[in-house]
Amino acid sequence: MNKQTDPDIARETELQILQANILACRKCQLQGFIPCAQPIVKGRTSDRIFVIGQAPGHRSVANKLPWSGPAGRLLQKWLEKAGFPPNYLYEHCYLSSLTHCDPGKNPRGNGDRKPSPQELALCRPFLEAELRLVQPRIVLLVGTMAIEAFLGQKIRLQDVVGTYQEQQEMLFLPLPHPSGVSRWLNAPENQRLVHRALDLLARWRQEYQL
Repeated sequence: MNKQTDPDIARETELQILQANILACRKCQLQGFIPCAQPIVKGRTSDRIFVIGQAPGHRSVANKLPWSGPAGRLLQKWLEKAGFPPNYLYEHCYLSSLTHCDPGKNPRGNGDRKPSPQELALCRPFLEAELRLVQPRIVLLVGTMAIEAFLGQKIRLQDVVGTYQEQQEMLFLPLPHPSGVSRWLNAPENQRLVHRALDLLARWRQEYQL
């Protein structure tokens, strides 16, 4: 068993304070972007993989657990294909997102509403602080919005899935959103790109003893 050092304990304490501030945040509600702020977050400084999605959905908010809907189950299956054990997503991954509140349903169709640039800007300091404190080796960017937030605008999934970028000693791995709303995963050539990304993750699992 690894013993925590004083810096580790201090970092975990600072993260707990940060998470309390996230859960208490009402900025988007006060500015009229959402009717009721119900932020969620889950993770510890010991987590080796950091997952960044677009925003929590209504199931996740109801369960107070990020990625607790069908998309989370598929994401866990992807991890298992890379050699990780069952429930690894919820037990050993830090679960965050570009915004920590459910933005609500898309008024123009199926799926969830995309957070506005203003909402993203309000929540970005929280996300940056989480990354700084957790210091993960692997960061999974799940979905186009999360990918563009870190790797650049107007990125096509087929150009980045199956590749990675290293920034500030973190390996950023783009993944498509495992949502039933998206049809991107239906194409066989796109499935091959996902398998290539999972091969990278499997290699890192062994290399970094994740």
